[in-house]
Order: sequence, then C-alpha cells, then structure tokens
Amino acid sequence: QVQVVESGGGLVQPGGSLRLSCAASGSIFSMYAMTWYHQAPGKQRDLVATITTGGTTNYADSVKGRFTISRDNGKNTVYLQMSNLKPEDTAVYYCKVATVLGDHWGQGTQVTVSS
Repeated sequence: QVQVVESGGGLVQPGGSLRLSCAASGSIFSMYAMTWYHQAPGKQRDLVATITTGGTTNYADSVKGRFTISRDNGKNTVYLQMSNLKPEDTAVYYCKVATVLGDHWGQGTQVTVSS
C-alpha cells in the first residue's frame, strides 16, 4: 500500500507564489517519475510538470519559466514551486507517484489565484 499526500495549496493573489509538496509513504520499494497535474472545474486533468528519479524535468508550456519541480529522494517527496501565478492557474493540483507497484495518486490540493 502506498499513500500520497499533497499539501501547500491555498488562495494567492495574481503574481504571487506558492510551494506545493507531495509526500509518498508506505510500501515503496522503488519510485520512478513523480508528476504534478492540475484540473480546473469542467476541464480535463492536465500534466503540469514531471521529474524522473535522475532529476530530468519536463513542463507544460503554460508554466515554463514560472514553475519549478524538484524532488528529495531521501524523503520520497516532490515539490512544485509556483511563481508569478495567474488566475488561469486556479485548479486542484494532484500528485502522481510511479512505483514498481503502479501509479499512485493523492487526493489533491486546491490552488486559487484571485485578487
């Protein structure tokens, strides 16, 4: 059993910053990529950023230059530093952890960008 818990969401003004965290625990024998997605009301869940075990990153075009993904393998944790936030970044942010047992999702954390 693998548990994935996101934290760090909240309400922020346009141009502000937030740092999301995602911690995995449980029967983790090997972790592969860790990925952030977001889903706005009425829209599909889209990839935001992903990072491999070796640290290779990939970002959606909409967040390049504003968001930074990083991971601490010792803590089984992935972070998403979000800067220069825009109203269109408002969504529930989900973390997906790939392990040898399959993919595991968290419950999501709400990010609202509004003045």
